[in-house]
Amino acid sequence: MTQRMLGCRPAQMRAGQPSMSAMRGFMARQAPARLDRSHIDPAPLLLGNDVLGDCTSAGISNHIRATSALNGFQTDITTAQAVAFYSRSTGYVPDNPGTDRGGVEVDVLTTALRDGYAVTNQTLFPLWGSADPGDLNGVRNIMAGLSAAYLGVQLADADLWEDETGALAPVWDTDTPAGHGDPHPNPANGHCLLGWDYTGTDDTDIVTLLTWGTTQRATWRWMRSRIMEAHALAWRQLMPATALAPSQLDWEALVAANDAYLRGMA
Repeated sequence: MTQRMLGCRPAQMRAGQPSMSAMRGFMARQAPARLDRSHIDPAPLLLGNDVLGDCTSAGISNHIRATSALNGFQTDITTAQAVAFYSRSTGYVPDNPGTDRGGVEVDVLTTALRDGYAVTNQTLFPLWGSADPGDLNGVRNIMAGLSAAYLGVQLADADLWEDETGALAPVWDTDTPAGHGDPHPNPANGHCLLGWDYTGTDDTDIVTLLTWGTTQRATWRWMRSRIMEAHALAWRQLMPATALAPSQLDWEALVAANDAYLRGMA
């Protein structure tokens, strides 16, 4: 039975942080009506999120792996590497449980941008930008064009209900059985996960999420209820060239936004 830890602290903003509004054309376009990746295994890993609140680091690792899978290869990442980045980005001290307090997504992303994310045999440096979590069309564009959306959600107690085998509900939804617990988002249940693909854009259509080393299905109305922040991560050294990728102009705008942010921290 898998233990599931949380670890995404309340959403915050930092002065000058990169925004996906810089990629105007990319974010404003109509997202695909459906995004079917059922033939691709993004191969998410648990990476210590069963014993530590390192979901913000595990989310970056699994974003790297999802992007790699789209390009037909895979990137090896170990639990030790994910925990090392969790320590660097949040102040966690290994074997000191009192320092396992989770991460603020924008600070974790800032650390990855500035210092890189060390995986087996290389260190990868992302570009990133924050999006309006209420703009689900924009979130879908991030999923379709930048491999996955890096999300912060507030889970309801009902979302953490398990059956007798320890499995979660097959589909997370806002309409939950009374016996599953409180159905309202709980600020104490902050979690980082990835949006991977979707069957459609209606409220009851299904979004595939990557979390806790596996996939979890949810409805779009669940997403609208639970989401508190949304970000794009871009690994230009890993990404395949597709028609859904950003234009050169949009790429340049995101690079400029990240450069300006780094200069502002110097």
